[in-house]
Amino acid sequence: HEPSMSRCKISYPTDPYQESDWPQGFGQLSQVGMRQHLELGQFLRKRYNGFLNESYDRHEILVRSTDYDRTLMSAEANLAGLYPPTGDQIFTPNIKWQPIPVHTVPQNEEDLLSFPLGECPRYKQLMNETEHSEEFLNITAEYQDFIDMVRTKTGLNKTNVESIWSVYDTLFCESRHNKTPPHWVTPTIMEKLKVLKDFSFQITFGVYKQLEKSRLQGGILLGEILKNLTKMEIPSPQKRPKLMMLSAHDTTVAALQASMNIFNGRQPPYASCQIIELYRDDKGTLSVSMFYRNDSSAEPYQQQLPGCAFDCPLEDFVKITKPWISDDREKECQLPSGGTNKEVIISLAVSGSLLFLLIVLLLGVICWQKEPVSSRGYQHVINEGGEGS
Repeated sequence: HEPSMSRCKISYPTDPYQESDWPQGFGQLSQVGMRQHLELGQFLRKRYNGFLNESYDRHEILVRSTDYDRTLMSAEANLAGLYPPTGDQIFTPNIKWQPIPVHTVPQNEEDLLSFPLGECPRYKQLMNETEHSEEFLNITAEYQDFIDMVRTKTGLNKTNVESIWSVYDTLFCESRHNKTPPHWVTPTIMEKLKVLKDFSFQITFGVYKQLEKSRLQGGILLGEILKNLTKMEIPSPQKRPKLMMLSAHDTTVAALQASMNIFNGRQPPYASCQIIELYRDDKGTLSVSMFYRNDSSAEPYQQQLPGCAFDCPLEDFVKITKPWISDDREKECQLPSGGTNKEVIISLAVSGSLLFLLIVLLLGVICWQKEPVSSRGYQHVINEGGEGS
């Protein structure tokens, strides 16, 4: 399996394909991406059929997206696959689609899903220190001649280990949309560009002082997820969502995974899905299971939180991840006494990978793919879910 790109966001000076070569311009969801997310929604329907109602119920699901056309449209395409209208929800016989709300906040107010999060002097300082780490310096020295060659071929004024991700993104996207690459772009060139692209993700959320970076970045989202999961310990007579869907970016998935120390160091493929499921067994014990769908041709693979079982008791999950979550990000973002802040440009930013984070709240007997109901001892928990943000 090779993921198809959902959008092409940027170009470089000598790129033969400019914005006019794309139907909706740079950074927009392509039809390839629409199909990917429709398929992802269909996969989720199959996985959670019997847990979620077959027809859309506004009490069951909460959908949150960053405020980009491509992520909003990705969520809508996903929902078209998850909730095709049935019965009296069919408002016109010619269209197998129904409107489902997708919530967002303005980009300048987004403090949960777009990573790396800004307004944090300490994080900028950590990135500056990362550039002086042994691993960063070794990679830079190893690839310096290659980086200089890419700068010449692309016409870019500046290319380095942090900024070269944009060249790979553009070339990879164009190739998946059947556009002929420039003559200098060979499979070996693409392999080297991918190594540097993945390393850009690694340094943004790890390599150097990963725990502190996570407390200032992905740990913020992890903290919100845990708030929703721990609410489920107390039954409520009110209806709560069973599923919280987050439509965001590749950096969002990487930041979250790094905050749980399960990031594999590779850029998440487009239309990837990070799944976090909460179970209650027949004794009332809550546990957390995590799955990562980064290949549409295979079942999601289960992830293991370091220091816990694959099916991790919620109490242990909270305890193990606590050091990665900040109690006061604003305070921790301040520079240490006597510290200096050198301006750092974090070139990774949000590359718009149209990814989904899926938090399934109190998931009962729906994972028949693994074991029959009787062998796992799980049961449905009615009207218990979590409010997400």
